[in-house]
Amino acid sequence: MTGVADAPREPSARARVVTRRLREQPPDPEGWRTYSPARPSRRKGWFVVGLLASVALLAVALDPGRLAGWFGDDEGAATPLAAESERPSQAPPAESSQQPTLDEPFRGSPAARWSSGTDGITVPEAGATGWMSQAQVEGALEQSLDFLAAASLDPGVLRGERPEAAIALINPHQQDVRTFLETAFSAPSEQNDPLMLFSRFDTSQARLVGDVVRTRGRITYREGERGALEVTSDVTYVYPVAPAAGGDEVVRTIVRREVVMSWDDPSLVITEPGTFSLVSYVVDMTNGGCDLSTGYLTPPFDTEESEAGTGPEVDPYDRSTSMSERTASDECGTATRS
Repeated sequence: MTGVADAPREPSARARVVTRRLREQPPDPEGWRTYSPARPSRRKGWFVVGLLASVALLAVALDPGRLAGWFGDDEGAATPLAAESERPSQAPPAESSQQPTLDEPFRGSPAARWSSGTDGITVPEAGATGWMSQAQVEGALEQSLDFLAAASLDPGVLRGERPEAAIALINPHQQDVRTFLETAFSAPSEQNDPLMLFSRFDTSQARLVGDVVRTRGRITYREGERGALEVTSDVTYVYPVAPAAGGDEVVRTIVRREVVMSWDDPSLVITEPGTFSLVSYVVDMTNGGCDLSTGYLTPPFDTEESEAGTGPEVDPYDRSTSMSERTASDECGTATRS
C-alpha cells in the first residue's frame, strides 16, 4: 500500500507500546514517527533514617505565585534561594537537626528556603523554535507550567480527586496514554500508577499541613522531532503531611518528577489545539510508600514504619544528579534526610 508523505502520525507514550498506525491513514513510506516512548520509570520509595538540621528562620512573606494550590506561605519561611537556572553541582548543605512541626513543617530541611507553588519552577525566556513562533513557544511554556500546577499542586488533586484539568492538556489521540490513565485510576498497579504523573493523597490516611507546597526545579525546551517543541520539566515537590486521624507528627513527602512534553506541529502529528503529547515521565519519591501501588502517596507515620530500604542511600533534596541516575536502581533506597 502506498503512503502519503508527511501524513499525520499518532505518537506513542508507553514503553511497552510501539507507535501505532492510524487505520484511517495509509502507511508512510518513511515509517510512522516513533517518540522516545513515554517511559514510566519504576517509582522509588526511599525510607528515611535521619533528619538533619535547620537554617535560621526569618519571617518572610512570599508570593505563592500563579498557583499555590492549597498552599500559601508559612510564617517561618527563611530567605528564599535564587531561582534554579541550571542543574546544581552539589546537594544542599547539611543543617541542624530540628524536627518539623505543625507550625513550621519545613523546619530542618532545605525546603525552608525554597519558593512555593509555581514560584519555585523556573520558566525560560521564549524564542522561536521549530514550527512555533516566539509567541507560540511562550504560550506552550505557560501551558506546560499549567500542567505541572494542575498535576502536582491543585488542591483537589492533592486530596485524591481525578486530575481532569491536567489530563485535558494531554493529546487525546495518544491511545496508549488514554489506556494508561483509565487503568491507573480504576486499577492502579506498579505498571499503571497515577503517581507517575500526579500527586495524590488518601485523605483517610494523611492530611496536608499548613498552606504551603515547596518546589524547586526548572523547565527547559528544545526542537524535537519533526520540528516539535520539546519541553522538559524537572521539579521537586515537598509536601508536609500529618496523620489524618490527628496528632502532631509531621512527615515530609518529597516527589521529584521529570516529564517530557512534545508540542507537535498539527500538520504532521494528529493532536488537538492546546494539548501536548507525552514523550516520557519518571518519578522518584521519599516517604511516599515504597512498592505500594495504591494510587496514592502513602507517608509512613510512626518510627517503626521508617525502616531502611535495601537500595542505595540518597539525599532527596540533591538535584545535582540526573533523573536517569537517580532512578537507576529498582530497589527501595534509604533517604539520608527528609
